[in-house]
Amino acid sequence: MSVSVSVSVSVKGSEMAKSFRDLLVWQKGIQLSVLVYRLSKQFPREETYGLSSQMRRAAVSIPSNIAEGAGRLNTREYKQYLGIARGSSFELQTQLNIARELGFGDIEQLREAEVACDEVGRMLFGVIQVLGAKQEGRIDQHSHSHSHSELEAKS
Repeated sequence: MSVSVSVSVSVKGSEMAKSFRDLLVWQKGIQLSVLVYRLSKQFPREETYGLSSQMRRAAVSIPSNIAEGAGRLNTREYKQYLGIARGSSFELQTQLNIARELGFGDIEQLREAEVACDEVGRMLFGVIQVLGAKQEGRIDQHSHSHSHSELEAKS
């Protein structure tokens, strides 16, 4: 199965995004965290400090690292934090698989979280690729910014 990712990085008008809150990938990460919290509320009580806790930490780590990276002063550090966020998305995908295998949570909410997690992971990969191209000088520094306001991932 091949997945194609299309990433569009642009700035509204000529103004740079003012905050990490403007980043679509961060917004989707917040939505994913909320999905995971709602899903894991349904897990057995004995999982409170087990799988449920690990899933919540991984989910929250995604938008948290995006935000922290956006606050860094250089592209190299920003990419590093985006890489950590992407790693957390892979961790969460694994934990969602385990929850599915164990029959934990509502199957539809589980599927929704899996789809959202995959989307965020693909978006992060796209942003990392764009920032790498910017670092290497393959993107005009004046027409693109690592503080972008729109990100779009398509599969």
